[in-house]
Amino acid sequence: MARPARQTLGSSAARRCHTKQPLRRAAAAFVLATFVALPFAVLYRAAVSRSPQDPWGWDSLPSVDPSMEEEGAEGDDLDSEDLKLERLLNKASMGDNTVILTTLNAAWASPGSVVDLFMNSIHLGAGTSSLLKHLVIVAFDWKAYKQCVKIHPYCFALGTEGMDFSEEKRFLTPGYLEMMWTRIDFLRLVLEKGYNFIFSDADILWFRNPFPHFYPDADFQIACDHYVGNSSDLRNIANGGFSYVKSNERSIEFYSFWYSSRLRFPGYHDQDVFNAIKHDPYVADIGLKIKFLSTAYFGGFCEPSRDLNKVCTMHANCCIGLWSKIHDLRIMMEDWRSYLSLPPNLKRLQRLAWRVPQNCSLSLRQQ
Repeated sequence: MARPARQTLGSSAARRCHTKQPLRRAAAAFVLATFVALPFAVLYRAAVSRSPQDPWGWDSLPSVDPSMEEEGAEGDDLDSEDLKLERLLNKASMGDNTVILTTLNAAWASPGSVVDLFMNSIHLGAGTSSLLKHLVIVAFDWKAYKQCVKIHPYCFALGTEGMDFSEEKRFLTPGYLEMMWTRIDFLRLVLEKGYNFIFSDADILWFRNPFPHFYPDADFQIACDHYVGNSSDLRNIANGGFSYVKSNERSIEFYSFWYSSRLRFPGYHDQDVFNAIKHDPYVADIGLKIKFLSTAYFGGFCEPSRDLNKVCTMHANCCIGLWSKIHDLRIMMEDWRSYLSLPPNLKRLQRLAWRVPQNCSLSLRQQ
């Protein structure tokens, strides 16, 4: 099966020229030299990247001035978007070429919105704060990108020519579907570049390091809306918001097949299509080894992780509406802080429970 053509990740903009009527010849030469030199100085700074061998700690990661980044992004003809992505993945990757990815649009990136809760959970989680230096945030629109560079050093502006993804996309609307399928095609590209990834929706809170609970021999691991008790059982109802995928020929071919399958199932989003094609004989022919992650560790509002001593992530799934998500995610963070404040003996002895879902359960029933 031929793989779909790769989407264009970005386009370059024309450079601006500035001229000024001189009062004196010497002054004119100085002004002209200044205006010519400054843009090239900015471009040179943007083009130079840190060598992968140069160590730095998380505290010393560079911050980005959004105004300068905007000017550089609009005027940079020296690097393709593909090379920018390569550099970013290289900087963020672990020793085994694994990165953590999430995606944002402007609605989810605004201050106090979903991304702040997502980042705070990784800061506060048990053994998770060190994972932030491996996180790459992929912005679907320019507003989201400008907000991203204010809070995180590794941001990538995904070119989506002709589409406006900045507003909240309601579940299963055409804009929502286009955004989800753009994400799948981008993840395929990351695999083709040789990078393993954890993909996490930004409406997932991280409470513990997930790596100890991954299966070492699987190509593709995915969370569930409903887990039947067996990690290999295809009757598990997968949720595409959290996955761990290793880069190899099998996973790359599967993501190409998954993306092309959108044409067989028009009007369905990536998660529903996955739950259909996981039974397709072609997936078995590829040889892809799939594992489903237990909701005991990777839960959500559909099927919560009941034990706060085990939970790794909790997803605001089975929830429609941005403000419903934010409301319940905030309560979930309060519950986690309360758990962390307990002495170890009480954490083990007390049967603690989440106070969510609240608004999310109501919003779903009203649809």
